[in-house]
Amino acid sequence: QRAEKVAIAAVAAQTVEDGMTIAISAGTTTIELARRLRHRPSITVVTNSIGVFEVLTGAETADAPQVYLTGGVRTPSDALVGPVADAAIAAFRVDGTYLGVHGFDTEAGLTTPNLAEAQTNRALIGIGAQLTVLADHTKYREVGTNVFARMRRVDTLIVDDGLAVADRAVIEDHVGRLTIATVSP
Repeated sequence: QRAEKVAIAAVAAQTVEDGMTIAISAGTTTIELARRLRHRPSITVVTNSIGVFEVLTGAETADAPQVYLTGGVRTPSDALVGPVADAAIAAFRVDGTYLGVHGFDTEAGLTTPNLAEAQTNRALIGIGAQLTVLADHTKYREVGTNVFARMRRVDTLIVDDGLAVADRAVIEDHVGRLTIATVSP
């Protein structure tokens, strides 16, 4: 779903204003978001993602954002999780949290198969004034073992236009705002 993730990230990047402090979780879609933010020196980013950190602090760092990497135990998805990550995250307050998810479902909520990652995602959600979830359409009705938030907690859900129109109507009743990213042909 590379094209979908790129489209979602482009829409998400437009919501990041100069001067903001944001949190970005681990995930392939959030790494695409980081690619769009790497030349934004006016923002500050808190992340538990090794990939997001590498993108934002790579070779071209002259105009990069200020970035804080949490520390913690590394998961297979290159997320840093656990008590060290949670404690580091708790030291911040951010304007918005941008979260990638394993799955989202109107009944189950936001889920992941990793228990420690679920707890760290709760910490990331807890420090943000706004929660924006980035998920391609294949994540809808995907339910992992660990729930870390209900859909009503989501201020904005950005998903690609592969999501069926009937599903959009259902989801709109469960989130603050549903934004559809158009995938370029």
